[in-house]
Amino acid sequence: MDIAGRVAIVTGGASGLGRATVEHFVSAGAKVAIFDLNEAAGHAMVVELGADRCAFYAVDVASEESVATAIDEVVASWGALHIACNYAGIAIGSKTLGKQGPHLLGDFKKVLDINLVGTFNVCRLAAEQMAKNSPINDDGGRGVIINTASVAAYEGQIGQVAYSASKGGVVGMTLPMARELAAYGIRVNTIVPGLIHTPLFEGLGEEVYRSLEATVVYPQRLGKTAEIAKLAAYLVDNDYMNGECVRMDGAIRMQPR
Repeated sequence: MDIAGRVAIVTGGASGLGRATVEHFVSAGAKVAIFDLNEAAGHAMVVELGADRCAFYAVDVASEESVATAIDEVVASWGALHIACNYAGIAIGSKTLGKQGPHLLGDFKKVLDINLVGTFNVCRLAAEQMAKNSPINDDGGRGVIINTASVAAYEGQIGQVAYSASKGGVVGMTLPMARELAAYGIRVNTIVPGLIHTPLFEGLGEEVYRSLEATVVYPQRLGKTAEIAKLAAYLVDNDYMNGECVRMDGAIRMQPR
């Protein structure tokens, strides 16, 4: 599917991986709706990228009403929805049992509610709109969904039990969702990032930052958000990519700590 002329939504689009993808898609000729809770950053991006190509919606991905309302507004404004990229997510560091006692159940549920349930919530409602599109290529394609997991889905570290469970769920639903949506001409793939240089890393000391880089096989550095955005664009562009979870991690394999 050609990105140019298409309509996309990007959750978590006001920072990090989402922001890089919004910028890439806009530069490629798409109209992009940013779904995020950071209103200041989202509105600033619209000013920067242009209101003719970019719009911001304050969206809680775990809320059915919030997502449904925003998607309806996107379609009302731009006429269709072709691409949905899910980056919104959180992480809470806590062990199943630690010095402070057992993992707080509320924290565990919160991580799954945003990372897994929120992702599915956007997928199902976006797919409903994509299915209404007329086919846009010879394969009968109507839409593309790109979710985001993490290498923690496969090699979760100590303290990542909730995060790993949520991202493992995203990996697990990729193939069945692709199979279910095939009848509508909607492809589903998942990006599985390793250590990507997002704002989360800015507060780390030089020693910690360098030690993280040293765990990557090659190239021995943190990944760039623009590299994730390029992968997202590739997954949109290549019509034979479907039902795949694509690691982008410099060949890293996470250790227990």
